[in-house]
Amino acid sequence: MDWIYRFNESIEYMEQHLANEIDYGELGKIACCSTYHYQRMFTYMAGIPLSEYIRRRKMSLAAVDLQQSNAKIIDIAEKYGYRSPTAFNRAFQSVHGIAPSAVKNEGVSIKSFPPIRFQLTIKGAEEMEYRIETKEAFRIIGVAAPLSKELEKNFTIVPQMWQTASMDGTFQKLAALMDTPLKGLLGVSACGDAEEWKYFIAVASNQTETDFESYEIPASTWAIFSGEGTNQSIQQLEQRIVTEWLPTSGYEYGNAPDIEVYLSPDPNNAKYEVWIPVQKKQ
Repeated sequence: MDWIYRFNESIEYMEQHLANEIDYGELGKIACCSTYHYQRMFTYMAGIPLSEYIRRRKMSLAAVDLQQSNAKIIDIAEKYGYRSPTAFNRAFQSVHGIAPSAVKNEGVSIKSFPPIRFQLTIKGAEEMEYRIETKEAFRIIGVAAPLSKELEKNFTIVPQMWQTASMDGTFQKLAALMDTPLKGLLGVSACGDAEEWKYFIAVASNQTETDFESYEIPASTWAIFSGEGTNQSIQQLEQRIVTEWLPTSGYEYGNAPDIEVYLSPDPNNAKYEVWIPVQKKQ
């Protein structure tokens, strides 16, 4: 329940700062996790990306302000962090379906998006098998691309990386460099608060004379879940880990990357593992 309480506290922080720029890092601190893991958990639990939720809440309040005051649209736009009236108009129309200038017209309908509140729901879901393993630090090498600090902006970057790597021979080159007990093609989200966010398609390897980029995975304790199926099934497993397993597990996110281990990289019949870094709740 502490986990749910912390997330509701982060919602309260958002409500207090909707008229300012919301610090994603502060949200992570409130929830006792990294900025990356906060956004990931929020999206899985709320069913909506964090940035979209904040936009809807701001536009809900902006509509009320426009209805109930004589303030100019440009002043309301600035109040909610939009320096450009054009950007505000676009955001407002995307939420309400009308221009801000039409709000005062009689009979016009606008939408209200109330604040989210999280609660623990017990489900009769299928079982989940996992194991807890503590591993020393290890090195990976592979191809990498920078990620945006707003998680949903990366939804096109990562699939494009995998498509390119599957066609240009990267998979075969990396497979030849695996020389540690951890076998398989890795998808690594290196998104610590103190580093540039990057996504790696990589293998575990100690080889240094390569054209690939390297990264050190820190010593960590991992909760490891196995699965098989399509790319969609791995996303479903990750969602279940966050929404069903993690809240009642006695663990919380640790300070290390998330790792997907593809034991069989066939996109239509993959065998994989999802590794999430964990630590016991304080």
